[in-house]
Amino acid sequence: MRRFRYTDADFSTAFTAFVEERRDTPEEVDAIVRDVLAAVRVEGVAALLRFSREFDRVELTEATLRVSAEEIAAGAAACPAEVRDALKFAAERIRRYHERQRPADQQFIDEDGVSLGWRWGPLDAVGVYVPGGRAAYPSTVLMNVVPAAAAGVGRIAMVTPPGKLEPAVLAAAQIAGVTEIWRVGGAQAVAALAYGAGPILPVDKIVGPGNAFVTAAKRRVYGVVGIDALAGPSEIVVVADGKNDPKWIAADLLSQAEHDPAAQSILITDDEDFAAQVEVEIQIQLQSLSTGEAAAQSWRDHGAVVIAPLDRSPELVDQIAPEHVEFAVDHPETLSDRVRHAGAMFLGRLTPEAIGDYVAGSNHVLPTSRAARFSSGLSLYDFIKRTSIVQCDAAAFARLGPPTVILAQAEGLPAHARSSAIRLS
Repeated sequence: MRRFRYTDADFSTAFTAFVEERRDTPEEVDAIVRDVLAAVRVEGVAALLRFSREFDRVELTEATLRVSAEEIAAGAAACPAEVRDALKFAAERIRRYHERQRPADQQFIDEDGVSLGWRWGPLDAVGVYVPGGRAAYPSTVLMNVVPAAAAGVGRIAMVTPPGKLEPAVLAAAQIAGVTEIWRVGGAQAVAALAYGAGPILPVDKIVGPGNAFVTAAKRRVYGVVGIDALAGPSEIVVVADGKNDPKWIAADLLSQAEHDPAAQSILITDDEDFAAQVEVEIQIQLQSLSTGEAAAQSWRDHGAVVIAPLDRSPELVDQIAPEHVEFAVDHPETLSDRVRHAGAMFLGRLTPEAIGDYVAGSNHVLPTSRAARFSSGLSLYDFIKRTSIVQCDAAAFARLGPPTVILAQAEGLPAHARSSAIRLS
């Protein structure tokens, strides 16, 4: 854990270096991914089955790649009732939140008499990558699938590594509206969604988190398909004054640290005594966390405490551009309104980031690694696209045609010029 004081002479240099640390994809990972993508593109399903044997130690056939409707129903039914109810509650809130984002089509006549407008429509098919093992979170299924379904996407294909399918994940898939599930993971799953492989048809966009191999594969197939983002380790910044219970703030910091040893948790406070109490409480809580090993490593290697005037916290948050930021202060809007770069903000002492992870309704798929400077979290907009509409009548074309000819000629494009000029003659 690093400690910074805003008043130190080298604060800006030291803190900037800390914030701008990068975790690049290892070259050996990218090389493996390149070969896997090429193999699936050329060989199709045969490569998928081979990689399942090689990487996952699972023997599959083309017939057993797909998870049957009966398996999905049986798995979902095995999910405890209270978990199913919580998933339904969360899914409904996520659906309502994202449906409110729907933009309107528009058509209008401008001052030159040209009919202009735009129309929004859903993508045809989306692929959702769902990690297996410990990282198989049903909430992530909801966050990726529900907005796609709300947007009107007709086909939502889920891929997940072969192995035991958790009942809660199957219940989430069923509740959210997944139309098909395939037992394939890693870079080969990304390749199958991008290029198609046997019974797995290609999609238009791939969303969902994964390991370094999945992230590298998404980077390489971008352009063939759309992708949501290149997600890095989770991040949280907590801006807190000394009026908080240190137990609460310690728990909030650990809520992200437990995700991954590379996750980052940062406390910004103006109270050194309070900061010390939080640090002590973190060590106490680590002892009882089943995820304590990962959380302890994250806090040790990537955690930080910044002692700074709270009035300076918005500029520090903007410098970090974090995935999540909490303002645990009396009047959070006075600080949050000045923040420009953050994936999601949680305002007040009773709004821990975990609420956003599950049931607030906002999306928990958010930009990491300072990407909040130029991108947003997953939303309905990721699953729709806009088509522009233009129509000229004779009077409108008479106004627009001549300057079109002039500009086309200036650019040395005679066919462009002619296509307008021929209508003016």
